[in-house]
Amino acid sequence: MIRKPGSLASNLALRMPAEWEPHEATWLSWPHELTDWPGKFSPIPWAFAEIVRHLVETEPVYLIVEDRTAEVRARSTLEKEGAKVESVSFFHIPTDRGWMRDSGPIAVVGTQGASEWARGENSGRVFASPESEAAAPHDTSRSTDLVLLNFAFNGWAKYDDYKKDARVVALANRKLRRTVILPEHKKRRVVLEGGAIDVNGSGTMLTTEECLLGDAQSRNPGYTKYDYAQVFKKYLGVTNVLWLRRGIAGDDTHGHIDDLARFVDPRTVVTAVEEDRREVNYEPLAENLALLRDMKDQEGRRLRVETLPMPRPVYFAGQRLPASYANFYIANRIVLVPTFNDPADRVALNTLASLFPDRDIVPIYSRDLVLGLGTIHCMTQQLPRL
Repeated sequence: MIRKPGSLASNLALRMPAEWEPHEATWLSWPHELTDWPGKFSPIPWAFAEIVRHLVETEPVYLIVEDRTAEVRARSTLEKEGAKVESVSFFHIPTDRGWMRDSGPIAVVGTQGASEWARGENSGRVFASPESEAAAPHDTSRSTDLVLLNFAFNGWAKYDDYKKDARVVALANRKLRRTVILPEHKKRRVVLEGGAIDVNGSGTMLTTEECLLGDAQSRNPGYTKYDYAQVFKKYLGVTNVLWLRRGIAGDDTHGHIDDLARFVDPRTVVTAVEEDRREVNYEPLAENLALLRDMKDQEGRRLRVETLPMPRPVYFAGQRLPASYANFYIANRIVLVPTFNDPADRVALNTLASLFPDRDIVPIYSRDLVLGLGTIHCMTQQLPRL
């Protein structure tokens, strides 16, 4: 049900929690698009099942499948893999590709009733519930609300087959029945992928100029840094945007931050670096590292900057793939880390173990997964727990 704009609750604050904050569940979408892994699809469902097997030991998994037949196949694979299927909730939603980091719901916490805020002037449209036009709006009397942001999705401004993915949030909410806000700026829907941003939960965000300001795959033509700052402040509670420059080779999103640099606590960023000066990633990653060392958090304090190595270049059928250890995912008690049968695997795992002393570090073999041009963080999306 679309609510018309009304009066804005002046004391509302929306905040996107950091990934390490408690999760209610993790979103995943079961793989089905053969062309995403051309000539190498057969191991992919097993890789997904392995990821689910680890996740359900620490939090529920909300798993999107095409239909009931797909659910039966997924259940069989999960059971053979030894995953606790009773901890998996299935959502029957058709998808084009289903990379949940980019097309799934981005959840934020709002105070004083986010549904009421969403009726505010210029705040964006809100769906109280997509079940029916008679459905009751989400409870606005509570001091906090968990709200789903449904940013527009346009296939990374590159692919034509994205319309099913663009409906995932609305269709998933038939079961969740949360408040859903459609972010708008300058009277149009804002296009934003979850892989383009990383937050520390306290007001600071990492992103890249190549992804959000570049012309190659322009998500929001005409937007400036100031426009994005307004969007991020209003919908994500971000007051301090840290702009890195370029992404890694092979990344068809043109600069997603989750292959480059990630917050691991409110003041610490771990960033990928390339030691080989002959490698194409050397210069852009060195530039990003230099920028980070001069950057500050929302309180004006310098960031602590740690580094992750890059694996040796990964190719398949002559195509350069975006292999990066920065594409890890932080779950409730574990960190899932992509590995590539590379000598640098050990260095990356040890580095992340030192940065997450209270979580188990779980390596996930990803040379097959990365043919889909993404790995673990690209596949997942956290649903925070209030």
